[in-house]
Amino acid sequence: MATAAVAGTLPADQPMDKRKLVAFFAMVFGMFMSILDIQIVSASLAEIQAGLGAGSDEVAWVQTSYLIAEVIMIPLSGTLARILSTRVLFSICAAGFTIASALCATATNIEQMIVYRAIQGFIGGGMIPSVFAAAFTIFPPSKRAVVSPIIGLVATLAPTIGPTVGGYLSHAFSWHWLFLVNIVPGILVTAVAWSMIDFDEPEMSLWKKFDWWGLLSMGLFLGSLEYVLEEGNNKDWFNDEHILMGSLVMIGGAVVFFWRAFRVDFPVVDLRAFANRNFAFGSLFSFVMGIGLYGLTYLYPLYLGRIRGYDSLMIGETMFVSGLAMFLTAPVAGMLSNRLDPRLMMAVGFFGFALGTYLMTGLTGDWDFYELLIPQVLRGCSMMLCMVPINNIALGTLPPARIRNASGLFNLTRNLGGAVGLAIINTMLTQRSDEHYARLSEQLSYANPAALNWLDSVGANFERFGLDGSAVALQKLSGIVTQQSWLLSFIDVFMALTALFASLILLVLLIAKPAAQAGAGGGH
Repeated sequence: MATAAVAGTLPADQPMDKRKLVAFFAMVFGMFMSILDIQIVSASLAEIQAGLGAGSDEVAWVQTSYLIAEVIMIPLSGTLARILSTRVLFSICAAGFTIASALCATATNIEQMIVYRAIQGFIGGGMIPSVFAAAFTIFPPSKRAVVSPIIGLVATLAPTIGPTVGGYLSHAFSWHWLFLVNIVPGILVTAVAWSMIDFDEPEMSLWKKFDWWGLLSMGLFLGSLEYVLEEGNNKDWFNDEHILMGSLVMIGGAVVFFWRAFRVDFPVVDLRAFANRNFAFGSLFSFVMGIGLYGLTYLYPLYLGRIRGYDSLMIGETMFVSGLAMFLTAPVAGMLSNRLDPRLMMAVGFFGFALGTYLMTGLTGDWDFYELLIPQVLRGCSMMLCMVPINNIALGTLPPARIRNASGLFNLTRNLGGAVGLAIINTMLTQRSDEHYARLSEQLSYANPAALNWLDSVGANFERFGLDGSAVALQKLSGIVTQQSWLLSFIDVFMALTALFASLILLVLLIAKPAAQAGAGGGH
């Protein structure tokens, strides 16, 4: 049956078709699985490394291969949905993601795991933009106070609780269950998607116009960009020939991709959505929220593991606070989105984010669950207060014909924000910790009486047990200096994030308040 409608022809209070609701929530769950799998292995890489007999450099590719493949598929999904229809694309992606998850669980060596994770990331990436597009095309504006918080919650909650879920599964069962947990839900999502989704019709004739050179150049551009950002800090950036080669491939791919995007009749990604000022600013805010979302999901576990010595399960239990705060704030954000200017909501959210990271600048080596409670609550609540209006501003005023493609670009900005943010954060941590270590070491020379007294006192305690007291004392002092240098570098990063989010409050003033639409558009 024909379900697509012309924008503005549906009354704002039109009751929703239950079939569409079931299909939409199946899509939301599929998106949840895909985004969850970005972070679900992050807390369990050591278990995977041991199980597959991999090296530390190799096991990092379990995460990197997924991200590289996903970041290529996300912008491509809009074009594929137009050619194949949302029903066919989402069903193929859900089924392929489920099969790839099963393959990951059966991997017997690291090479197989990397290939299977790349397949999982590429296919799973197609589910994410489809949900955003469906939310803004099949629902009337009056329902967006309910729908937008749902997709915002899933997009932010899934990566936040990923380490918690992964840590629990690998501890309670084995690392194989990080992937086996997707099988049954994936089969159900595939079945519901195939039988229930009926939002649009395929345009198979567009295959003849498909820009294969654009696809190849986009893959080289985005894949190399993700690789450089993920691996740059570990390989000392441009001092490594692989990073240098990746950068050259990235530049070449970018030149060809952007040239073809503006020259061919049917580009693989339509960049014209950025001509809409609200979409452009919404994408910018989404980019920065990606830094906050993935950056803080990385920083907190790093502090708890490196400074506090927590294992993956303890880290997950501590991090769960942010996810709970997001879950509880989502309905509140939905109600406020109908009553408040979205620009005000965003400003309040950015202020809360900045306040939470500013509180972390008082970090010490003794901070535990209760000291991290308020910053995590602020992070979770602020994330939802920001994401709901950002989604509405970016996608809520676009014409229906642009939304499927624009949703891919919008989600891409969030993922790229996370990649850029993690690269900058890792580089800052490395460089600032080295600088702090050098400065602290200068104060601990043999000309410092306090340092000599400490070494003599600690060394004497170990000499009573027949150990080389001087060597042990020096080793312990080096450990203390290393820990303090890391703490100071964490504080530097949190201060930089505070400045970043505070500056966004000013940018909010440049956004035009979106006018309410009369009705929902169709899928075409």
